[in-house]
Amino acid sequence: MNQHRVRQGVESSVRVLARQYSNTQCFTPVAICLRGFFRLTLIPMSKKPIFIYDTTLRDGSQGEGVSFSLNDKLQIALRLAETGIDFIEGGYPLSNEKDEAFFKQIREHDLGGSQICAFGMTRRRSMKAQDDPGMKALVAAKSPGITVVGKTWDFHATEVLGVSLEENLAMIGESVEFLAENAHVIYDAEHFFDGFRANPEYAIKTLRAAAAGGAKVMALCDTNGGSLPEQIAAITTKAMEGLQDYPGVSFGIHCHNDGELAVANSLAAVDVGVTQVQGTINGIGERCGNADLISVIGNLGLKKEGYSVLGGEGLSHLTELSRFVYETANLQWRNGQAFVGQSAFAHKGGMHVHAINKASKTYEHIDPSLVGNERRILVSELSGRSNIIAVADKHSIQDDKEVQSKILAEVVRLENQGFQFENAGGSFDLLIKRVVGSFTPHFSPLKYRVVAGETSADERDVYSEAILKIRIGDQDVFNAAEGHGPVNALDTALREVLLPFYPQLRDMHLVDYKVRVVDNGAGTAAGTRVNIESGDKEETWGTIGVSDNIIEASFQALLDSVEYKLHKDNVTPAT
Repeated sequence: MNQHRVRQGVESSVRVLARQYSNTQCFTPVAICLRGFFRLTLIPMSKKPIFIYDTTLRDGSQGEGVSFSLNDKLQIALRLAETGIDFIEGGYPLSNEKDEAFFKQIREHDLGGSQICAFGMTRRRSMKAQDDPGMKALVAAKSPGITVVGKTWDFHATEVLGVSLEENLAMIGESVEFLAENAHVIYDAEHFFDGFRANPEYAIKTLRAAAAGGAKVMALCDTNGGSLPEQIAAITTKAMEGLQDYPGVSFGIHCHNDGELAVANSLAAVDVGVTQVQGTINGIGERCGNADLISVIGNLGLKKEGYSVLGGEGLSHLTELSRFVYETANLQWRNGQAFVGQSAFAHKGGMHVHAINKASKTYEHIDPSLVGNERRILVSELSGRSNIIAVADKHSIQDDKEVQSKILAEVVRLENQGFQFENAGGSFDLLIKRVVGSFTPHFSPLKYRVVAGETSADERDVYSEAILKIRIGDQDVFNAAEGHGPVNALDTALREVLLPFYPQLRDMHLVDYKVRVVDNGAGTAAGTRVNIESGDKEETWGTIGVSDNIIEASFQALLDSVEYKLHKDNVTPAT
């Protein structure tokens, strides 16, 4: 079935749906071209749909330190589709075999209402579009959407491409016309805002060339990322006025973050009529990155009135999506990232926590669950009793001010030694139990020894061995184990000793291990802080150890991790 007949059928369906819901005056039917077909959706009449275009797999991969395997790209695309992202840019099929394989394999997956887009450039100069290898590769990708980028800035056309301004217009128009015969075409107007400031008449001509060729969306690109919101709004308005005689054309915005304004610029463009926002998950990308779609979606869906994103679905998977992309890209989470960061709803000051306990909106701009995040109450020397009460509510100490003061005093004492309990909830829970007298040890370490070295100078075969003596009930148990490093050897020896007595530990595993120097001025003799994150089938928890011996600090954190697991599972100590 050709595209024209599909459109006719959808238009008919829209008319039927419109008549069906005309009496309610609550919803408006919208036809969206996705995955090569059209999807009908009902959007509240008071809400204007804004379509989200993700370029994490292409523009995001250009960020420093970012590299995706083929499987990475497929898995991210599936997560984006599950979240409800409207357009997913897969890459440039001519650039490498991986991107070519992506477009073949992604067709085997059900993406629901999400549309895959291939990305490429206009035809080469002095070459017909149908003969250009890049054009052929875009068509061969068989993606329902194609995004083609062209030069909008006259300086770029003449000095970078080395073509006349007339030839550049021909390259844009002929490329779009050729591609529009095969797919829904989005035109990315590269350097549009710089180009408009330099030569507004020519910048508009490039858009008109793309529109005449059949492009359905004009994505205006702030490629250098240096524009201000008021400039974005004013120039975008001018661009729309320049294409008023193309009523079937809509506008998009593609901002980079070199001025830390990519999200603000994107929202400014939406306010003057743009209906598509391009960006990347977590804002990854070249130089300072792209507009962070997490913040764009959060602000449009929860803060700005009159707009609908993700087809009107909730945003509760945003945190999960953000962290999945970080993990897949092997990047550290940004704890302070808006909406989804670990610290986005973390409260440390005692006055803040006191207020939060009475009314969360005093220090939280939204309910964290709306984006799949959670509130965290941090405990430190800056904390007051409110923090202690909030974190320790399961210990029933809300009315015991004496115990609260003891706990706070112990936190202050330990923080003076280098401990920090913000990411060590397991150790803090055990600290409370010890202060209130409800802690019963499941084992007692008596002594340990760790040996690390090389079997020979020639083979460079590194090994570590831990020898451990532990008292469990009335038994003293010895064990020795080898490992990949001293901490792994200690962990292995400890588990092997305890498993016969506490089989519940089979479910426990190490999630993360971090070391930080507490006193930089002491050089190699500096104290070290070790944080360990552990988990089982139900939850994850953090523990901490501090010592001027990194092995001892690690052992402290390991012991707390095991004890927390046994206490939370209400395991009776072995006798």
